[in-house]
Amino acid sequence: MTSQTPLSLPDAMQTVAAEIDVQFERLLASPGDPRDLLYEAMRHAAIGGGKRLRPLLVYASSMLFNVGYECAIRAGLAIECIHVYSLIHDDLPCMDDDDTRRGKPTVHKQYGEAIGVLAGDALHALAFEVAADPATHPDPFIRAELAFELARASGPSGMAGGQMMDLAAEETRFDLSTTTRLQQLKTGALIAFCLEAGAILGHVPPEGRRSLRAYARDVGLAFQIADDLLDVEGDAAVVGKATGKDAQAGKATFVSLLGIERARAQASMLVDQAIAHLAAFGQEADLLRQIARYVVERDH
Repeated sequence: MTSQTPLSLPDAMQTVAAEIDVQFERLLASPGDPRDLLYEAMRHAAIGGGKRLRPLLVYASSMLFNVGYECAIRAGLAIECIHVYSLIHDDLPCMDDDDTRRGKPTVHKQYGEAIGVLAGDALHALAFEVAADPATHPDPFIRAELAFELARASGPSGMAGGQMMDLAAEETRFDLSTTTRLQQLKTGALIAFCLEAGAILGHVPPEGRRSLRAYARDVGLAFQIADDLLDVEGDAAVVGKATGKDAQAGKATFVSLLGIERARAQASMLVDQAIAHLAAFGQEADLLRQIARYVVERDH
C-alpha cells in the first residue's frame, strides 16, 4: 500500500487504525522485567478503541504531497503517543477524575495513579523518540522540524496551555472568544500539527501550508463543538466515556454559550469553510473533505 492509494473514509479509518495498533504492539512489547506493568498500562491505553483521527489526518495530508505510507504512519504514531498520554493524564483524579475511557477503565483505575502518571510520561517521551527516529524520515532536518512542531503543539503554546485554561474555566465563566481560544489550544493545536506534518514530510515550506492551517483551525473547532454536543446529547455507552461532566463542573462550552441549534449550525458552517480551504487541491484532498464532514456527523 502507498499513501497515494485512494481510499474511502471508512476504509482509510480501518486501515490507519489497524496499522497504528500494529505499531503500538511493536513499540510497547513487554521487556520481561520489572517494567512489565508499565508497558501493560501503556498498551491498555494505546491499543484498541479510539477514532485514530489524528493519525488519519496525518495520512490524509501526506497524500497531498506524495509522502510514503511508512513515513506518514510513523508521524501519525508520534502524534497518537501524545494524544494517548494526554488522555491518561486528563483522566487522573487531579484533572477530570474519569473512570472510563474508550469503553474500558481508565489507566489509573486499572493500574493505580502512580502507574497512570508514569504511563503518560513514557508515551510523551516515546512520541519524540518516534519523531526523531531515522525510520520516520531519512532527512534529519525533516525529523527536527517534526519534533519541533510537535513540541510546540503539545506544550504551553498548545495542548498543555489549553488544559491550563480548561482548569481555570472551573473557577471563571469564560466568554465565547476565550472558550474558542481554549479549544484552539487544547484540541486545535494538535490537529493543526497533523496537517502540518504531511506538508513537512512533503518538503513544503511554511508559506505553502496556509490553506492546511486554515482547514485545521476550522475542523478543530467543528470537532470540539461536536464533542460539546455529544456531552449534552450523547449516549455514554456509545461515546465511551461519561457525559454531562462539563455542565456539572460549570464550564462554559460552545453549547452552553450558543445553544444546541446555533452550535450545530456553527459546526456545519465551519465544516463548509474547512472544505473551501482545500479548493486548490483535486481529488487527492477528497479524504480530508470526508474527514471534515465526519467530525460533525459522528456519534462518539
